[in-house]
Amino acid sequence: MRVGMGYDVHRLVEGRRLIIGGVPIPFEKGLLGHSDADVLLHALCDALLGGACLGDIGLHFPDTDPRFKDVSSLTLLARVRDRVRDAGFQIANVDAVVAAEAPRLSSFREKMTLAIGEVLGLEASRINIKFTTTEKLGFIGKGEGISAMCVALLEKSR
Repeated sequence: MRVGMGYDVHRLVEGRRLIIGGVPIPFEKGLLGHSDADVLLHALCDALLGGACLGDIGLHFPDTDPRFKDVSSLTLLARVRDRVRDAGFQIANVDAVVAAEAPRLSSFREKMTLAIGEVLGLEASRINIKFTTTEKLGFIGKGEGISAMCVALLEKSR
């Protein structure tokens, strides 16, 4: 068994769509990044890559490569899934937390879980997503950004 951990953070800005966990979220701001800046999926990609000792998301999908400009992070997650499988691992479960002062995200949990499960081929009981605030502390608490942390458990393929 292997464990991987991932972390990501992006600034909130006007003029961008907010996408978290592969789900569009109605909000007046979105996350700034080269791709769709989905903090949850980026943290998940890093956790999966880390568990398989395959580096990180920036190594595989650099923000200097125009092929990844505005790409859906669900596409990146599918590519990471394939690389993890090619390395001889299967995904046992994932556990994540998203920190955002606003918007409130808990009503989107099921859609996020389904989107992630569809890409990874995991049932919902193997995907856990939590949401928190930072009690108005720091850049997240001031509404300037959103972060996500994730751990993933990998098992050797049989």
